[in-house]
Amino acid sequence: MTAPSSSLPPWIGRFTGSAWLLPVLFVASLLEALIIPIPLELILIPLLLMERRRAWLLATVTLAGCLAGALIGYLFGAWLFDSLGQWLLARLGAAEAFDQFGLTLAEDGFMAIIIVGVTPVPFQVAMLAAGAGEYPLGLFLLASAIARGIRYYGLAALVMLVGERAQGLWRRHAGLLGLGMLGLALLGYGVSRWLTP
Repeated sequence: MTAPSSSLPPWIGRFTGSAWLLPVLFVASLLEALIIPIPLELILIPLLLMERRRAWLLATVTLAGCLAGALIGYLFGAWLFDSLGQWLLARLGAAEAFDQFGLTLAEDGFMAIIIVGVTPVPFQVAMLAAGAGEYPLGLFLLASAIARGIRYYGLAALVMLVGERAQGLWRRHAGLLGLGMLGLALLGYGVSRWLTP
């Protein structure tokens, strides 16, 4: 089995064991949420394995960075959508997803944000659409915190439960896990629609 430190990209591996790890993780999460469509799990799982005693703190810092990025993305959508927002969507190849999400957001905003937040759909779509569509900022941040909290605290729990096997499990079953999370989110959506008159 590969050691967790050898799974880390060299740029973040330099910060492990230093006081800079938490700020670097915060910035990496902010950038991942805002402009870099890479799965942060590739960094987070090895870090959680290396720093198990701080697993919940690492998940919290990752969530905080993501929420900061989500807030910036929301503000881009609200104030700069016609210029920066359109550019970002074109760069990500997500214009069609944005249009579809805009319709869903108007109808079922809170659950739509949660669904995008726990699935492989680029979260930038939700941020820009919520801002451009003037979705309430507080509800947007709450839905984002729930969705991304499920991801990051779920990974911390996985590492705490299965230890070194977490990385292999994630690599082998990430797609299945993503579909499972989508299924749970859709089930939650269906239940909320059923309970709402």
